Amino acid sequence: MDGADGNLFQALAGPSPDEDVLTLVSAAGVTIERIVSIGHASPPDVWFDQPLTEWVMVVSGAAGVLFEGETEPIGLKAGDYLLIPPHSRHRVAWTSPDQPTVWLAVHFKG
Repeated sequence: MDGADGNLFQALAGPSPDEDVLTLVSAAGVTIERIVSIGHASPPDVWFDQPLTEWVMVVSGAAGVLFEGETEPIGLKAGDYLLIPPHSRHRVAWTSPDQPTVWLAVHFKG
């Protein structure tokens, strides 16, 4: 079965202008991604407004997620996770600049 096994830390990209997004699983109603960020942040005027629920976990590194209307981002370190309801406008405020921040993101209806 293609994509049935692997390692989250295999083939981590080095610093790049863009985050590295790899789809690990995509099936009826659910997508699981590995995202690698190194010093990335959403542009100040960009807000994500997704139609699906997103559950994210920081596997390594650290990040801050800011929700629209809030003044401070939620800080996440390795092992922390966050449930983002559909259409909750949010952005990545920051990620670790000196090491990869590896995210596990699960998108689903819920």
